[in-house]
Amino acid sequence: MKKGPLREDFTAEEPWRVFRIMGEFVEGFEMLSQIGPAVSIFGSARSKSGSMYYKLARETASVLVKEGYKIITGAGPGIMEAANKGAKLSGGESIGLNIEVPVAQQPNAYITTLMEFRYFFCRKVMFAKYSKAFVVFPGGFGTMDELFESLTLVQTGRVPFFPIIVVGRKYWKGLIDWMSLDMMNNGCIGDADMKIFHVADRPEEVAAILRKFYKKKK
Repeated sequence: MKKGPLREDFTAEEPWRVFRIMGEFVEGFEMLSQIGPAVSIFGSARSKSGSMYYKLARETASVLVKEGYKIITGAGPGIMEAANKGAKLSGGESIGLNIEVPVAQQPNAYITTLMEFRYFFCRKVMFAKYSKAFVVFPGGFGTMDELFESLTLVQTGRVPFFPIIVVGRKYWKGLIDWMSLDMMNNGCIGDADMKIFHVADRPEEVAAILRKFYKKKK
């Protein structure tokens, strides 16, 4: 049989993609398995420095560092930068899990440990596997994706129950009202599902929720 021309980039073929995926998992497991208790903070990359939620994310990260937690973010600007800044300036470990996207996201300047990911799903596993809690600030589609995936993982029992905290009652009110009315009334979720997450407005509330949850676990 006549052989065709050799492909210039054989690593672009599907079987080789499996090895790249494996590599991201192995690197992530090796780097993050030793970090100890950590909290992942999510929120909009578009939040401006000096805005209310930027300041609140920075303060929340600072409080959580003093509670003994490392801080993990998506490494980008906005809320992620604020959280990394709060962690670093408070003397804590400030971890960034950056994602390679067509419009390059530059890691913010406040990260002490950086990992780069090509695949969103590998990155998501790292957030879920090594976090004691998710703290979710106002954000867009990416933030909603992280929030609802975490809710789904807990709801379906794919991960142990852990604190999921949305920060900013005013921002989240419309979504929570829709969930508690439209989704509930149509039988899409039940009473127990609305108890999977908490709502907070202040850093001290976030810390108190974590203290209460892990005190019960002891």
